[in-house]
Amino acid sequence: MASCKSKKQVVVNRNDSAATKPANDVSLKLAAIRAKQVSFNTFSAKAKTDLNINGDSKDVTMTIRINRDKKIWVSITAILGVEVARALITPDSIQIINKFQGLYIKKPFSYIYKFASSQINYNTLQALLVGNAIPETLNEGSSFEVVNNNTNMSGSLKDLVYKLILGPDLRVTQTSLTNQLAQQSLQVTNNVFIQANDRAVPSQIDIASVVKSKKIQVNLRYSKVEFDQQLEYPFSIPDRYSPAAD
Repeated sequence: MASCKSKKQVVVNRNDSAATKPANDVSLKLAAIRAKQVSFNTFSAKAKTDLNINGDSKDVTMTIRINRDKKIWVSITAILGVEVARALITPDSIQIINKFQGLYIKKPFSYIYKFASSQINYNTLQALLVGNAIPETLNEGSSFEVVNNNTNMSGSLKDLVYKLILGPDLRVTQTSLTNQLAQQSLQVTNNVFIQANDRAVPSQIDIASVVKSKKIQVNLRYSKVEFDQQLEYPFSIPDRYSPAAD
């Protein structure tokens, strides 16, 4: 399958001529940042992953496939490559099958708010997995500050305060979202940008989400990244599986 072919990945020099000084006008700054966003039809990646949920840590491998704006498909394998779980996320729904326990979850997208801010949506997840800025943060209400060749962009979305740190090439290196009233926070750090199909993407993505007492840490280490390949997204819930308890 085309999606299984690994391409050579080259570490990107992020101090190139793209490190142009941010324009004074907010609209021009936003246009420059948008120009650096990764554009794609499909995305596929394999990642060694440290998954920690409320202190329960597991080393797994995630295979991630995205059909832009339509679906995110994830397969999780454990020791010896045995698949233990599979998920299918759309703008409206979340479905998960736990192969180890024979259970499934089939919920509206709002189910994710148990583990993340209510300001998170499908486009947020899609953007974070490829190192893009969360689309809603690229708005005219944002403030900009240049610190040590980085550009800090900050603002608010209703009760959610956001701050993005962009490197000299205007690619996102850190995203922070905070809702103090709801005791919610999300921090995403992007490191070691690589070249894949003529696109620069982070090969290391660290995601930390806190919702009151619930804490989730996901450290992704991409070993293979491809864009615009023909992909399949197989997902079905076996009849013998039972719904998981909420």
